[in-house]
Amino acid sequence: MMILRVLAALFMLVGIIWILQGVNLLPGSFMTGDPQWTINGAIAAAIGLGIFAYTFQKK
Repeated sequence: MMILRVLAALFMLVGIIWILQGVNLLPGSFMTGDPQWTINGAIAAAIGLGIFAYTFQKK
């Protein structure tokens, strides 16, 4: 489960970075100011959150 939690945290971190670049708050790449990266980031962060929540379910 620890590996899944690390993977989930990475998905969420990357998603947040993509969101910030998409809304032009984190400049310096080709993704800056492109709304498509805001959407991609939100999807990646949601996947990460879903994986993270899954790891805490009781079995």
